[in-house]
Amino acid sequence: MLDLAFIRANPDIVKDAATRKRVAIDIDHLLALDTRTQELRRQVEAARARQNQLSKDIQAAGKDQEARIAAIEAGRAVAAETKVLEPQLRDLEVELRDLLLRVPNIPDASVPTGRDESENVEFKKVGTPRDFGFTPQDHVAIMARLDMLDVERGVRVAGSRSYILKGDGVRLEMALIQFAIDRISQKGFTPLSVPALAREFCFIGNSQFPRGKDQVYALEGEGEADEPQLFLVGTAEVAITGMHSGEILDGAELPIKYVGVSPCFRKEAGTYGKDTKGIMRVHQFTKVEQYIICQNDHEESVRWHEALLANAEDIVTALEMPYHVVLVCTGDLGDGQVKKYDIECWVPSEGAYRETHSDSYFHDYQARRANVRYRDAEGKVRFVHTLNNTALASPRIMIPLLENHQQADGSVTIPPALRPYLGGQTEFRPKR
Repeated sequence: MLDLAFIRANPDIVKDAATRKRVAIDIDHLLALDTRTQELRRQVEAARARQNQLSKDIQAAGKDQEARIAAIEAGRAVAAETKVLEPQLRDLEVELRDLLLRVPNIPDASVPTGRDESENVEFKKVGTPRDFGFTPQDHVAIMARLDMLDVERGVRVAGSRSYILKGDGVRLEMALIQFAIDRISQKGFTPLSVPALAREFCFIGNSQFPRGKDQVYALEGEGEADEPQLFLVGTAEVAITGMHSGEILDGAELPIKYVGVSPCFRKEAGTYGKDTKGIMRVHQFTKVEQYIICQNDHEESVRWHEALLANAEDIVTALEMPYHVVLVCTGDLGDGQVKKYDIECWVPSEGAYRETHSDSYFHDYQARRANVRYRDAEGKVRFVHTLNNTALASPRIMIPLLENHQQADGSVTIPPALRPYLGGQTEFRPKR
């Protein structure tokens, strides 16, 4: 979240950011609530100080019964006042924090203003879509021919937007995941296998809650009555953000570079009728995520943002797929994102690019929510900066991979970079 002092000093900047990000929030109401909270906090602190002084007065009165009784009576009156004020203060603080969690981050000056993804701006294009010499089939037909996918039985088991990978489909997914982990860990990133379950504070820290709660599966009735509720993550980023919550890290150890893998789950709320065919938009998937924790410095964040993009491009290039990079406009940015690139890979059957990777930086927005800090060289404690970028998400990545490498005889050529993870196999061929 944003620093409340920053919001007080720059209300117009915050209002403009909310307008550009299309986030409905009343900043004037937030500031008025903040003023009332500060006033009430001063009253409570003054009452507590008065109580402390009266306790001393009672002890100092000694055998002076008149003074002692007067101090006791005054103390009771102040205690009664405090008993009324403290719950009011707690309620105001809860309301103020809830509003603060909904205030969006400030977009970078380089982010284009736009309403939605249709106004994202192409940043660069790499590779040329292939001239097949035949009508390319879509991934559903290709995977059916290769006996890799069973959507019908997946839906029977788990409902809409479900699927079952089989045969070479499973081998391909495992190969892609291991390929991505190896590719990124070779660049100095520590691999993590993180829980698919996380407590609410992780989602708040990640800035997915409260606004994105409708996309998340909640597990009801888990644990004891006082045990925090658990939710299924939609990315390893959620668990990694929660890993260091409440910690003060050694600044000399930054940046910390992770590549996390986890099963992921999304409700896909609000996407009725969109991408219902095949495996583009599903409820369960596996994702390999790059994650950076670095010093509180804008230029440092920008450098890592570009580096994470280069890592993802390296994976797509190794898989030999045409792609372009788009600069995401304000209306398509998440609440916490300062700037985001999307990599979109070419999907021949659609004659269009489709998003496969997202690369974002947040400044200290997530760190403030999760309370992740570090001690710098001067001994000052500061909030870290965080960044994340997809390394690979499956099964979605299979769509452009299979479609771009399909052959006229029904086979699919395996890119050389992936072959060592498939026992040296060079192609997938239809089952006879």
